[in-house]
Amino acid sequence: MAKRFGGKFSPDGASSASVPAAKPADARDAGKSAGILFVPPVILMATSLNDGPVVLVTALVAGGLLMLAAWLLREGLQAEAAFNARKVARRPAIPRKMMATALTGVGAALAAYTGDVGVVGSVLYGVAAGALHVAAFGIDPLSDKQMEGIDTFQQDRVARVVDEAEARLATMQAQIDSLNDRPLTNRVYAFGEIARKMIRTVEEDPRDLTGARKFLGVYLMGARDATVKFVDLYSRSKDKDARAKYEALLDDLEQNFAARTEKMLLDDRSDMDIEINVLRDRLQREGVSLQTKGN
Repeated sequence: MAKRFGGKFSPDGASSASVPAAKPADARDAGKSAGILFVPPVILMATSLNDGPVVLVTALVAGGLLMLAAWLLREGLQAEAAFNARKVARRPAIPRKMMATALTGVGAALAAYTGDVGVVGSVLYGVAAGALHVAAFGIDPLSDKQMEGIDTFQQDRVARVVDEAEARLATMQAQIDSLNDRPLTNRVYAFGEIARKMIRTVEEDPRDLTGARKFLGVYLMGARDATVKFVDLYSRSKDKDARAKYEALLDDLEQNFAARTEKMLLDDRSDMDIEINVLRDRLQREGVSLQTKGN
């Protein structure tokens, strides 16, 4: 059963023992390594201001391509991290990392052309930049991640529901983060972790999707909409009553999600026990003796 994080009359809405002091890393943190790549295009454009109109325009185009490449790379790294974190997932619809590699190569070639290396030298610089980009960051996942023994149609259904659920949780967290209220941020993150436990359970056994679909669909959609409305109200009025009602909603959702996930796990255990008993009976009928340890 879920633990209660804070309460209506808690001074900070959370205790240091129950809520992490800082939000753990998630898929969004995976793109931080691309941040350094926003610096070179800025330097390129700044240093070309006094080099004449042709060089300046070329540098601006090259810098724009490099900045777009850095942005695509950051998005691609985040998508890849989310893909790797799941047991069932569809490959990214847009190959952002590979697009970033191509733009980096073109941008580097144009940047080199503003110097004295000529066309051939510029192309070689572009090829080298693209190759180093692939070596440093790799390419996008090219195939869906699936589980053995589960048909493709069922896994596609699970992947679609999971994608929608993760998007709703991300919206909730982003909305609450905008308030810069640490207890609320941690509170919503704690609920998200419990919801993701249900998501992981469904991924491990897609047969649980039927029982979880209402929670990951209707309930999360309602939670997202309630969060958007709460943030809009609370950012303007700091209404304590609205905050108490929102936290109570999170408590109810958390308890219901945790209880449903626990039931799903118990049902899975029951199914496993039945399969083991059936297998044991079959082996005994075949004359195979099953001795327990210690006998």
